[in-house]
Amino acid sequence: MILLEEPYVSDFLIDTIQKNSFNVLQNDFACQYMLENQLIPSSLAVKSYTDNNELFYTNSENAIGWISKNLSGTKLAAMIDLCKNKAAFRRKIRPLYPDYFFEECTFQQLRTLDTATLKFPLILKPSVGFLSFGVYPVKNAEEWAATLNTLALEIEKIRGVFPDEVVDINNFIVEELIDGEEFAIDAYFDGNGKSTILNIFKHPFFNEKDVSDRAYYTSKAIIETYLEPFQSILDKIGKTLDFQNFPFHLELRVNGNKIIPIEMNPLRFCGWCITDIAQHAWGINVYEYYFKQLKPDWKQILSHADDELYYFTMAEVPSDIEKEAITHIDFGNYLQHIKNPLEVRKIDHTTKPVFAIVFAKTPSVDEIKNILRLDMHRFIFLV
Repeated sequence: MILLEEPYVSDFLIDTIQKNSFNVLQNDFACQYMLENQLIPSSLAVKSYTDNNELFYTNSENAIGWISKNLSGTKLAAMIDLCKNKAAFRRKIRPLYPDYFFEECTFQQLRTLDTATLKFPLILKPSVGFLSFGVYPVKNAEEWAATLNTLALEIEKIRGVFPDEVVDINNFIVEELIDGEEFAIDAYFDGNGKSTILNIFKHPFFNEKDVSDRAYYTSKAIIETYLEPFQSILDKIGKTLDFQNFPFHLELRVNGNKIIPIEMNPLRFCGWCITDIAQHAWGINVYEYYFKQLKPDWKQILSHADDELYYFTMAEVPSDIEKEAITHIDFGNYLQHIKNPLEVRKIDHTTKPVFAIVFAKTPSVDEIKNILRLDMHRFIFLV
């Protein structure tokens, strides 16, 4: 069962649904894309899960509200709730990371915290969050007050944009900043709780203050280096959490032999359908692999792989730009910075926070670093 929701669904996912005759939950968003005979009403979707333990997947966490309402009290709802509440997730995996510092509090309580009790540098973020809304690295006590003022302004901007199940702007988690490089994994737990990795990404940043999701990349070398250690930690997490039949996107940090999860995004892979890059890089259709419970033959896949870096980048509309004032986007100039685009997806910038998603490949990380430095204002023309 696939739950389609805003903000975006790719043609690749729609084509996959049609080719495989996957069931799709009937809702207003899905009706824009699907044939009527593939849409399943809510009552039958609930029955399919409760009677047959049908596999569920969503392209967007905006669909989680439907599960909270219609499948409350089920194992699926419990797994999602545990992932979405970052503090609860931390508490559950604490046996694996007993020395890790974190604290949960309301926004009002943030202003009363004694900074002497905090472990700087740290990360401040919503207990329930999405993308990088409300996420701030704080280097020391001197930065703390200024960060809270900036956060207050951002809260007012995003209030009402996402459902509470996706972003909770009332409760926050303060946790230690994990040193090392950031990675992400698209994977699923099967019916026995064993993990299957479908892709591994490296998440580069422009500088230490950057928390954006502008670019991620994968490569043969990344898969070869991290497949086994990431598989090991996923199996430990799956056993600790008692998760089965569950797709997820896990963000983590690596510092030498130390591998620490940042957060687990439930019931989906990379958001905005950018998980589709696995088809370009590895010939893997992640949706088919999950629903058919297939496991990539990584040895065979990598034996035919080249040494290119396969990446995706999201061209965001800067938050200080009023969308109503945009007259046009200079896509040609923007794409000059991407030498070998594999697929370009133009996004409706009048209603969405990005104007393009691009899949590309490059022999060097320098191209990706250059994209991280780009000022998106230069490509957006206003009234």
